[in-house]
Amino acid sequence: MAPLQVLSVFVASFIFMQTLGNSQICPGCFTRSRAAHYPNSEEKGTETGSCEFGTFGATINGGDVSAASELYRNGLGCGACYQVRCTNSNYCSDKGVTIVITDHGSGDRTDFILSQQAFARMAQTTDAAGSLLALGVVDIEYRRVSCTYPDKNITIKIEESSNNPHYLAFVIWYQQGKSDITAVQLCETENFACKLLDRTHGAVWTTTSPPRGPLQIRMLLSADDGDETWAVPVNNIPENWKAGDTYDSGIQVDA
Repeated sequence: MAPLQVLSVFVASFIFMQTLGNSQICPGCFTRSRAAHYPNSEEKGTETGSCEFGTFGATINGGDVSAASELYRNGLGCGACYQVRCTNSNYCSDKGVTIVITDHGSGDRTDFILSQQAFARMAQTTDAAGSLLALGVVDIEYRRVSCTYPDKNITIKIEESSNNPHYLAFVIWYQQGKSDITAVQLCETENFACKLLDRTHGAVWTTTSPPRGPLQIRMLLSADDGDETWAVPVNNIPENWKAGDTYDSGIQVDA
């Protein structure tokens, strides 16, 4: 191979590896993308998001929430937190805004569709926020950050479609840290038998014919570096659980 060709191949390989390193090897680094915001009727989040969080999805994190496209990951991304900041120095702050994924959606080459409130929080001033909202779509950079809820434990919300004792469906509120919840076990507290549940859609986990008696829901937390930890709740779900009720797990995690 001629020297010039060798140099060209080396440069191309270096650029590729640099790009790969920025996006995969450096989890704390920012990734460039674009973001839009919800229509005027959605100043905060939406109560009909694909994660199935309901009203909680519109109010969590003070309403600083977002829909995501690729980062939704078929529901695995529900509850994940990201720092998002726009890149126009005339309008945008260095800090940006921290959002929680509660919905699935995409726009014109966007990774995020933020609530109007979250979109405006990327601005330096109130006037700049108005200018950003008028633009509709802006260039951004983002990175995964830890979700923190100092006054809240991980909470199990029983879906309204549940029917004790025939069918159990639930979502997990106040997901914490930077790990994904990749698996969930439902365990009987009397004989300690556990079974893996199915994620049917969004953040909803379900099972037919759930065991009788108090129940324990264990969550597998999977980090970007491959580390996996089972989070075991302090509190159990009572035998007489009801559709629509919420149950405090008694734990917080830093993973």
